Amino acid sequence: MALSPTDVSRIAHLARLELQPEEQAAMLQQLNGFFSIVEQMRAVDTSGVEPLYTPLSALSEVQLRLREDAVSEQDQRALNQRSAPAVEDGLFLVPQVIE
Repeated sequence: MALSPTDVSRIAHLARLELQPEEQAAMLQQLNGFFSIVEQMRAVDTSGVEPLYTPLSALSEVQLRLREDAVSEQDQRALNQRSAPAVEDGLFLVPQVIE
């Protein structure tokens, strides 16, 4: 999938970026290079390969060091919400930003 200069202009507009022509050309080259790498990765046959939770597990057996899921702190909601301008039913109230 190769991008065109028009695609880069549209992406820059959506990202609210103002790119100079030389910056736009460099960005086009970088994005197309990225998509080229993605296409190469898609071409690799990964059927039968189990997902790794860590890259180290490909080298040796890795024991997960997960802690027990237990409450370690007391509920301090009221204390944390003391400085809030508006709170209702334990929730922060914020001004509406989308009409």
